[in-house]
Formats: sequence, structure tokens, C-alpha cells
Amino acid sequence: MADPERRHTRPLGSVFVAHAEILSADDLNRALTRMAHEIVERNHGIDDVVLIGLQTGGVAIAERLAELLIEIEGSAPPVGSLDVAFYRDDIGLRPVLPEAATDIPCDLTGKVVVVVDDVLFTGRTVRAALNALGDYGRAAQIQLAVVVDRGHRELPIRPDFVGKNLPTSREELVDVSMKGVSLGRLESR
Repeated sequence: MADPERRHTRPLGSVFVAHAEILSADDLNRALTRMAHEIVERNHGIDDVVLIGLQTGGVAIAERLAELLIEIEGSAPPVGSLDVAFYRDDIGLRPVLPEAATDIPCDLTGKVVVVVDDVLFTGRTVRAALNALGDYGRAAQIQLAVVVDRGHRELPIRPDFVGKNLPTSREELVDVSMKGVSLGRLESR
């Protein structure tokens, strides 16, 4: 899930090459468990919570958070997915890949929506998500959960729940999967 927007627009022949493991699978699971507890604590339970994973990197994370919430609370909140491709402000600057479906499981009006993504970078994907969510109801509150906050914000967006703050250079890429988190670069073959 290396920065999904870059993954789909990599220069032909380049590949992601990891040069550091930031979180192992066990470390990632501990971070997600902590984040799940924080979601419960902040919202006084999960009665009105809906998890919405951003396509493509945030969907698996949202599903894992739901599993952890079952362990903590005995039930899971509704889990959906959101593709923000057509809400992005750079839609004419890069290809739009409609490979990922949006699936919002309920009306969001009056709900606490936790937007879930793998990596927070410039904030533009989150801005697009905020615009898109308005089409599905007026949420009482929107919160942001990310596995990695790598900095370099271009918009005033701050996550509510963070697995790992990871200062990076703009050229580095962060790859998040259930196997862990790696830092690397694109290299030509």
C-alpha cells in the first residue's frame, strides 16, 4: 500500500525498494490495538461510530480495527470504503483509476465517522474524503485515524488517532501492509 497515489503513477519500470522496516507485523498490531482503544475512549463506546476506509490503503486497516473493536467492545461498528478519485483537486493532473468501489454501509447523518487511511502525507486525500462524505449524510463528527503520519502537510489537517509519527523526506515512500510498515524509495529496474 505504498502511498497509493504514487503507486498507481510510478514511472514505467520503477519498483518500491524498502530500506528500513519501521514496524513489524507485531508492532503494527499493537499500534492498531492502541488506536482501537483510543477510538472507544474518545467516543465513549462505539454505538454511533462508523469506520470508513479510504481506497485502497485504508480499507484493510479499517477492517482490522473493526476486528479489534469486537475484541474490546463485543461488537463492531459498520465498516465501509470510500474511493475519493473523483473528489481530488488534482484530478486532471494524474490518471483516475476507478478500480476501487465506494461502499457506505449506512446513512452517516448523526454518526461519528472515523476515516481510516494507511499514510497521511499532504492531506489532499483526506480533504477529498471530507468532500465525498458530505454526499452520504451530515455526520455529527468526522475523525481521522492513520497508521503513519509522515508530515509534509499542504493543508491544515491533523489526525485524531496515529499509529506512528514518521518524519520522512518527500522522496521517500511508506509502505503499509499487515506484514508491517517499511520505508523506501522508487528505483528504476
